[in-house]
Amino acid sequence: MLAVAHALIEAGVEMPASLLFLGNVGEEGEGDLRGVRHLYSGNGLDSANGLAGRIGAHIVLDGAGADSAVTQALGSKRYEVVVNGPGGHSFTDAGTPNPIAALAAAMAAVAEIELPTEPRTTLNVGTIHGGTSVNSIPESARASLDFRSTDPEQLVRLEVALHRSVEDSVEHANKLAKNCKSGKDTLTFTIEKIGDRPPASLPGDSALLETLRAVDRHLGLRTDLRLGSTDANIPLSLGVPALSMGAGGEGGGAHTKAEWYSAKGREVGLKRVMLLTLAMTEWAASL
Repeated sequence: MLAVAHALIEAGVEMPASLLFLGNVGEEGEGDLRGVRHLYSGNGLDSANGLAGRIGAHIVLDGAGADSAVTQALGSKRYEVVVNGPGGHSFTDAGTPNPIAALAAAMAAVAEIELPTEPRTTLNVGTIHGGTSVNSIPESARASLDFRSTDPEQLVRLEVALHRSVEDSVEHANKLAKNCKSGKDTLTFTIEKIGDRPPASLPGDSALLETLRAVDRHLGLRTDLRLGSTDANIPLSLGVPALSMGAGGEGGGAHTKAEWYSAKGREVGLKRVMLLTLAMTEWAASL
């Protein structure tokens, strides 16, 4: 993004329409797209000078590559499950309900949920934490989950299944426990939604998509349209033409400790971004 901005400034290009460069935060993990949400919210730029309400198209730069674009926004919902209990010593308090055991049973049940291949739907138990030592019955345990689908109804189905699995596992653990003399000795749980990315898609006849195809033809590239969860989810869900594309180079091992990037072939990606940006400012000026 900075390379494109620098090139435009150095070349003295007079833009036919306003062009906003924005670096944001919160796209990954539990950020829940808070950066781009802020842009389009009443607390964002539109509260100051009306810019967000005047955005005609939105180009997201995300990752490497120069041969694809995300035009279908994958919906996702994310949850944190917390199971709490009285805790205690592993021997003297044996029989006290164990939050880790109950949570593990619930997550195992969730992992067995049958998922459709169409609409494509996935679930992931991303993190699980709990306990303080090997000889202590933990007082709490927590897990985070990620559900994704192109169909909002599938996300609702998974949410219902999650609640049922956790409730059943906690109830079962409390029934088996030998040291549940009062309500304070039983397990309790909470389920909090920590992420909600709306599904949406860029229409096939959108000027943004038609322009991208034209740019790719000019550069001798094949336009590979993909499905994904990116900052483009928010503008697309609000009816603003948007897509997410790589900024060139090569990369791999995404979301692992071995993730890598190489600037090899970066020039093609930057040309693609530059041409699409210039063409869309011409389009915006004609509105």
